[in-house]
Amino acid sequence: MPQANSLSTATRIVRRDSGSPATQIAADICVLGSGIAGASAALEAARLGFKVVLVDALPALGGQAVNSLIGTFCGLYANGPNGHQLTHGIADEILRDLGAEGALHTRLGPNTKIVLYDEIRLARWIEEAVRKAGITVLLGAVQRGVRREDRRIKSIDLATRYGDVALAATGFVDASGDAALAWGAGLECREPADGPIYGTQMFVLEEIDETRQPTREEVVSRLRERAERYGLVRKDGFAFAFPGRGLALVNMTHVETPLEPIAASRNALEGKAQADHVVRFLKEEFPDAFGHARVRSYGFPGIRQTRWIVGRAQLTIDDVRAGTRFADAVARTAWPVELHNRPDGISWEVFGEDHIHYVPFGSLAPAEVDNVVAAGRCIDGDAAALSSVRVMGPCIAMGAAAAHALDLAGNGSVHQIDVAALGRRLRDNLEDA
Repeated sequence: MPQANSLSTATRIVRRDSGSPATQIAADICVLGSGIAGASAALEAARLGFKVVLVDALPALGGQAVNSLIGTFCGLYANGPNGHQLTHGIADEILRDLGAEGALHTRLGPNTKIVLYDEIRLARWIEEAVRKAGITVLLGAVQRGVRREDRRIKSIDLATRYGDVALAATGFVDASGDAALAWGAGLECREPADGPIYGTQMFVLEEIDETRQPTREEVVSRLRERAERYGLVRKDGFAFAFPGRGLALVNMTHVETPLEPIAASRNALEGKAQADHVVRFLKEEFPDAFGHARVRSYGFPGIRQTRWIVGRAQLTIDDVRAGTRFADAVARTAWPVELHNRPDGISWEVFGEDHIHYVPFGSLAPAEVDNVVAAGRCIDGDAAALSSVRVMGPCIAMGAAAAHALDLAGNGSVHQIDVAALGRRLRDNLEDA
């Protein structure tokens, strides 16, 4: 005779205890933001032997590199069709591993090589690298407070759907993109003074005909003629095909990215509406390539420049144009000035094949505190200079530099480290082999 099914049906009644204390976490280094700069910083710090906590407000790792469908590694190479690689570290590992999977495609961009990548494979690479490094991950964690004593950040208070967290650390990396840590600590920050710098709603189209793909010049020419007909704001951009996959990565919108919550939420929807107008434009104007295309995925709003730190030094556009090699240089690139300061287009300034420009460590170090280093798009620069170094290559290098600077500082100040020693550690990102 068969036995009765033994499924459990028991439940219990619970109620939140309003007096429950926050979960306490302690680390050597806390990295705020898990985009490419934050991932680089966290992995480098873990390899230096530190106990690392990696925090992100999203419920997934990868920041914009993954979740905004950026889709291209820019700023990794020197200019010209045969430009050599300028940034190493985790860049080498990503290129090796994703290349072996066929998840990369190299093409010539604005006078320099760019690398298209499969965002799903990059996401899994970051997740596995972080997991294997033993890094503690705190996802869906929104910063709600910063505790500062004199010139040191002591801890940050975070809200998660599972309860509050208090995270104390010896050193902090602000790779939040919007200088969230610096802003929360009451430090001086910079914002654009001459109007917004626009972000982009990226998306991926599938079922395109790659053999009939129009050139970028053809797309831009048609946009300039007919953008208004389709309700399009931006009159340039690109739809890059990923060979052999029937996919195209589309970057043809401009959306304001305010730091006010209601406006930011509203504009996130506006970005997708713009993307839908772009799809109609591509399908009707280039039916051979895009007539059967459909959106596979929309990214989160892509944000370029919103708020950034005031560092001990500021990178200027004159430094970029001159290729100034700073005594405390920590990263280099040849990427153009790419300032998205107009709704209809971009201010481009492309450099020659022999041009390299550098990022000084002083622009990563907030002037008012001793144990914080910024990395990525929230370092100190004027708006034009920042637009030329906030791309993937130098952001990877800045993340590694942040980890090494905190190691050299120990319990002291990042403003008093031996910058020559820092440069020796970062030689691969500053010198050609």
